[in-house]
Formats: sequence, structure tokens, C-alpha cells
Amino acid sequence: MRAMISELPGGPESLKLMEVPSAPVGKGQVRIAVHAAGVNFPDTLIIADKYQFKPPRPFAPGHEVAGDVTEVGEGVTAYKVGDRVIGMIGHGGYATEVVADESQLLPMPKNMSYEDGAAFTMTYGTSYYALKQRSSYKPGETLLVTGASGGVGLTAVELGSLMGLKVIAAVGSDEKMEICRRYGATMFVNYAKEKMRDKVKELTGGAGADIIYDAVGGDAFDEAIRCIAWYGRLLVVGFAAGRIPSLPANLALLKSCDVRGVFYGAWRAREPVEARKNFEELLAWYAQGKLKPHISMRFPLEKGAEAMNALLSRKATGKVVLTMG
Repeated sequence: MRAMISELPGGPESLKLMEVPSAPVGKGQVRIAVHAAGVNFPDTLIIADKYQFKPPRPFAPGHEVAGDVTEVGEGVTAYKVGDRVIGMIGHGGYATEVVADESQLLPMPKNMSYEDGAAFTMTYGTSYYALKQRSSYKPGETLLVTGASGGVGLTAVELGSLMGLKVIAAVGSDEKMEICRRYGATMFVNYAKEKMRDKVKELTGGAGADIIYDAVGGDAFDEAIRCIAWYGRLLVVGFAAGRIPSLPANLALLKSCDVRGVFYGAWRAREPVEARKNFEELLAWYAQGKLKPHISMRFPLEKGAEAMNALLSRKATGKVVLTMG
């Protein structure tokens, strides 16, 4: 099989397209012929040894794949050869095939494309966990999303709107505003032109945002905590800006607000039943036409480094996917 392999820690250019032996299928596992793989920010961290999990090298990055089951191991009951599946595998997805545990799989809705399947689990899973389990949301509250046109950001906009929240999308250009408008945002901050704290207070009549979904960190976090509402909840999702911010404790005191961590991968491992319920709801919404991943860029497998760089440079909106051809 072909795979983009990380042999040494480094950036996207450190990946090498290689022919590697197929892994055997063990008890409770299936082999998947991969049609598409999602590209996510954690993929750029894992190859640089900057992620929470450090798989032994050599390995291929890639948390999420979509494809067809081609072989079934002993004890597998939920899937058979020919089934179309999504795999949430942690790493290994930048490859033409993967071996995955049965528990890592989800059935694809009949109307779901392989590309949509590969673009689904990481971003929607993260955002739904953040909003459903961590935000204590009430319909009608105001949700501010930083980096709103990005992978997780745009799903937070889409889900927030679907869940009855009034969504403020904070982005860096007017073009990105329009993408967020199509996904349910009704208010906007262009932080290339205006100060986020001032604009959010203006949009909310001085009250601030009830829920803040921040996957950016850095300056965006510093601004966001200063426009949070009384009893507001700031969800710490990630640090795409690179700088991990510090919180002056007096700001939490002055607003009686909460800062809540969103470590989706660890929660999914600790609460697999609840995580699967979330996906059942998300996939049902997709099947009903209520959710649709925004895929702005597609690359062949051998251009995995370019795909990662498109994500890092913020040229991409929504999701980037690799196709296996």
C-alpha cells in the first residue's frame, strides 16, 4: 500500500510517499480501502511531536478516513465486506488502506460521499461535544466563534445555529464572512478591520457573548475573554494561532464566568457510549440534509504536505481532504 510516512519529527515537508507492507487484520478489526482522508490541524502537530499522543515511528498521520471494508477479522459482527464506513483511527489515514478496530468505525449514510465522510468526524465530533456537553447552552443565547471559517469553527457555526443559538462569526476577511453566513451566522466580526471586544459588545447591546468557542488561542482568546457575558462560558478548543494564552484570574471574577476545556479525543475514549450517541445524532442530521461539510480544497495523497500547508496558512476554509485516486 502507499502512505505518506513520518520518519522523523518535522513539518509537512518531512512526510515521504512510500510503499509499505499491509498490516495484518487482527481479532475485532477490519481492513478498509481508503477513498478519502481528512486533513486536520492535529495532524500537523502529531508529525512534529507536539501532540498529546506520540505514536512510534514510522507512521502515517491522518485521524479520519472514509472507504470500503475489504476484509473482516474474527469476531467482527457489525460490518461486512463491501460496507461503506468512516474510520476514526487516531493516525494512519494518509494511506490507501488502513486496519481499524470495529469500535473505531461508523456506518456512512447512503447519501454521504466518501469526501464528506472523511471530513466529518473530527470537526463535527469536536464541536458537538463542545456545545452539547460542555457549554450548558440554552436556545436563544449568543455564541461567539473565533476562527469561524476554519475546520472546527465552521461546524461550530453550523451546529450552533441548528441548536437555536444566535451566532457571531469572528473571521479575518469579508469573503470568510459570507461562508459563515451560508452556515448560519447572523452577526460578524472582521478582526482584520475591527477590535473583537468592541464589536461583540456593540452587537450584543453591551451584554457580551454567552458562549465563546475558541479554537484559535493567542490574541483571539485575549479579546474573547474581555467580551464575555455575565455567567458566560469560554470553551478552550485549541491554539491554532500557536500561542497558548494565560488568563488573568480577575477577568473570570469580574464576569462570574467559566473557562472550560474541550479535549474531545480524551472524552471520546472515556465516554464511548455518549460519543457514539453524539455521532448517531450528527449522522441523522446529515442524512436529513441539515449538515453539510464545507470542503474547500482537495489534494491527491502524494500532495499531503501541500494539503497540510494549505491548512496552516489559513488559505483553506472549512475542510481539506486527501483523495486516493
